Amino acid sequence: MIKLKLNAQSLELPDQSTLAEAIKKSGQKTRGILAGKVNGTVVDLKAPLPDDAAVEFITADTPEGLEILRHSTSHIMAEAVQKLYPDVKLAIGPSIENGFYYDFDVAQPFTEPDLEKISKEMKRIIKEKKPFKRIEISRAEAIKLMTEQKQPYKVEMLNELTDEKITLYQHGDFIDLCRGPHIPHTGLAGSYKLLNATGAYWRGNEHNKMLQRIYGTAFDSQTKVDNHLKHLEEIKKRDHRRLGQELDLYSIHPQEAGPGLIYWHPKGAMVRKLIEDFWQNEHLRNGYELIYSPHIAKVDLWKTSGHWEFYQENMYSPIDIDKMQYILKPMNCPGHIMIYRTKIRSYRDLPLRWAELGTVYRYERSGVLHGLMRARGFTQDDAHIFCRPDQLNNEIKDVIEFGVKLFRAFGFSDFKIRVSTRPEKYVGTIENWDQATAALKKAVEATGIPYEVEEGEAVFYGPKADIDIKDSLGRSWQCFTVQVDFNLPERFDIVYAAQDGSQQRPIMVHRALLGSLERFFGILIEHYGGAFPLWLAPVQAIVLPVLEGQHAYAKNVLAGLQKAGLRAKADLRNERLSHRIREATGQKIPYMIVVGENEEKDNTIAPRDRVKGDQGTMELTKFINQVKKEINP
Repeated sequence: MIKLKLNAQSLELPDQSTLAEAIKKSGQKTRGILAGKVNGTVVDLKAPLPDDAAVEFITADTPEGLEILRHSTSHIMAEAVQKLYPDVKLAIGPSIENGFYYDFDVAQPFTEPDLEKISKEMKRIIKEKKPFKRIEISRAEAIKLMTEQKQPYKVEMLNELTDEKITLYQHGDFIDLCRGPHIPHTGLAGSYKLLNATGAYWRGNEHNKMLQRIYGTAFDSQTKVDNHLKHLEEIKKRDHRRLGQELDLYSIHPQEAGPGLIYWHPKGAMVRKLIEDFWQNEHLRNGYELIYSPHIAKVDLWKTSGHWEFYQENMYSPIDIDKMQYILKPMNCPGHIMIYRTKIRSYRDLPLRWAELGTVYRYERSGVLHGLMRARGFTQDDAHIFCRPDQLNNEIKDVIEFGVKLFRAFGFSDFKIRVSTRPEKYVGTIENWDQATAALKKAVEATGIPYEVEEGEAVFYGPKADIDIKDSLGRSWQCFTVQVDFNLPERFDIVYAAQDGSQQRPIMVHRALLGSLERFFGILIEHYGGAFPLWLAPVQAIVLPVLEGQHAYAKNVLAGLQKAGLRAKADLRNERLSHRIREATGQKIPYMIVVGENEEKDNTIAPRDRVKGDQGTMELTKFINQVKKEINP
């Protein structure tokens, strides 16, 4: 007999009893229970239980339950594909946030009708309630099995494993490599929807074969699936690539000029200028000095920094200039160190806070390029702080508070912080790491923002803290990072004269608040759906004369708006007023200023808010004062 605790209830069962049998004996209704935890490890319901175990059950409405549900649905989809396309070669099919995918090697790309056929076959498999069976065999047996089934991607993965025991999962005739766990049978697959098919390189490497990836979503109820599909539609409407074109903000010209390179149009460039001006002014107010560094540097600099050794695959090939090799800079930090080294620094000089909106160039694989969010040339919101050890705590605290302040100014209010600690391979002393990690945690705790510690996830040169912001659709974006660096001060041998006359190594703090300006702009576009707040709107007001006879008066109104410092334009086209209002609304312009015969006669205007509609008539000066209060409340 074995004894165990199931959700705090004490039970006694025969040896080799399964989790399902334990749940049944407990009197718990099994509906909705997909798997369980035994001493903290997630297992199938059919797993035999050890003596004196702490057992919990996992339901479909929990994060762990949803992960199992989605992973199982990906296996069901793979079986359906194999039934319909017998020559298919299977790759991988994990669960992901809000869904799942599976990669297939097929002769022709999947089409929308193909997805409909696959979904119909999945329904049949689910209806049959096929049990998921866990199988354990040797690696050699698994290789033999997958070779016989003509599954080369599975064989490739097996050849790279060192485990001598391999687990497979089978339902019906379908069998796949998998650690599990899975739902008890296919009938518990819940509600799902196949979303789309796209190309994906095997293992994400563009030198490998292009496979076909089918994405799907799955939840424990159809209502949740429907809500998620609505959420996806809203994301599609706010896609910065679509809005960037519709609002004439930026463009990319992959064929003529190269992929991943952003061309800022006048309206997009205006938003960028507003962001940059705000960024620079806030940095000056917070004790930073602005610097600039060149876009290229000799290869030797990148060898000293270590980027040539550790980051070369993301750097562009050297350029020969005067028989010397130069590199487009992928980072700004070595340039800032060059400035530090131009003279002897005293302990009295520290901290030095140097900020730069520095454009960098990184070779990103074509498969991961994504509009503004992932580009090959982008401008980094970058700064480096050189400080003494006794200054580190306050500097980190100030950086985090500064970052939160900036995010709030741009309309973000939901944050989460992640602190990453020392990995197995690191540089610097444990004492330095402990001091820096303690400073990060103390600074984070002072903000009151929820945080989590990711043990061993820091980069080799020092601990770091990242801030995730949530946009209006509830999606998380990581922009902010603050990293303590013991590596570059050592590599470049930078020092300061301490109070006792000795030479000491400064601590270098890397920090980016907004991250890449391109990416942050993309996030802002999607956060606001292109309808920027008044202070960020590239065009704040547009003057719309009713008839041609009011053109002269419209130009006077426009001049008054521009003289007051507002970003305004006039639409004098020979189009119906309703058409011009509709176009201005589509362009997300905050205010439309209508002027007709009556407004000209009374020397007034009729402003129209893009959300609230008509605002009545008023004098131009009154409108200007109202708008200025809205910009600077």
